[in-house]
Amino acid sequence: MKVIKNKNISHTGSKEYLISFLKQHHLSVTEPRIKILKLFQNCGSALENSLIEKKTRHQLNRITVYRTLQSFLKSGIIHSIPSYDDSIRFALCKRDCDEHAHHDNHPHFICEKCGETICLNKTGISIIQLPKGYNVHRTDAIITGICNICKAAKMIKQIEK
Repeated sequence: MKVIKNKNISHTGSKEYLISFLKQHHLSVTEPRIKILKLFQNCGSALENSLIEKKTRHQLNRITVYRTLQSFLKSGIIHSIPSYDDSIRFALCKRDCDEHAHHDNHPHFICEKCGETICLNKTGISIIQLPKGYNVHRTDAIITGICNICKAAKMIKQIEK
């Protein structure tokens, strides 16, 4: 079996690759973990519990999805994204995150119309100077607006009127 040196998941990989990836993160290999990891691998945006259930055609129950996401989160495979509607979305980590720390310190864009959530990896979050003795554990920045697909759909509707 191929050993993966980089802990970041490839966006193209076989089942064998996913099994090796899970083992590298010290996780048991189960069909639900492989299915959910494959969803993240194939999706260009963040996912939430209900969408994962829907995309797996409800083959995985809510508890299995929740536990799998929590294990991925603790292992540094995914990071959580709070949103303006109080739901939590998850996206693959892009940097060297692990079970000790997440380094995905970037803003996220959430479309107000369709809910698509993307990581803005090339845009950093400014470090805020805290008072002496304070430590930052997490910084979240959510940018909301309309994505290019929803914007184009709106423009087409306007033209058709």
